[in-house]
Amino acid sequence: MLKEFKAFAMRGNVVDLAVGVIIGSAFGKIVASFVGDIIMPIINPIVPGGDWRAIEVGSGIKLGNFMGNVLDFLIVAFVIFLMIRAINSTKKKEEAAPAAPVAPPADVALLTEIRDLLKK
Repeated sequence: MLKEFKAFAMRGNVVDLAVGVIIGSAFGKIVASFVGDIIMPIINPIVPGGDWRAIEVGSGIKLGNFMGNVLDFLIVAFVIFLMIRAINSTKKKEEAAPAAPVAPPADVALLTEIRDLLKK
């Protein structure tokens, strides 16, 4: 059972997923800092009453915090969309470039040359 688990955990898909989660978590922190430290100071003076993340409806319903998290999500989703779009465009360029014909192995080239000489 331990061998099966080790084989499962070391498969490429699981390792790739783990790397993606770790990088996604770090990227989320960067985006949260971008929104909290750059975007919010620009938006807060525009919103009447100052910090709109502190808006509460009734007792304890934090509408402003929810809207802030939605904004964070939209920014993350948009940046990921732009990254995927850039990656896909480079893949299309690589696929569009015709592959150079692979040179035949030396023995095949020699046999081809001998065949051509025999034809003459």
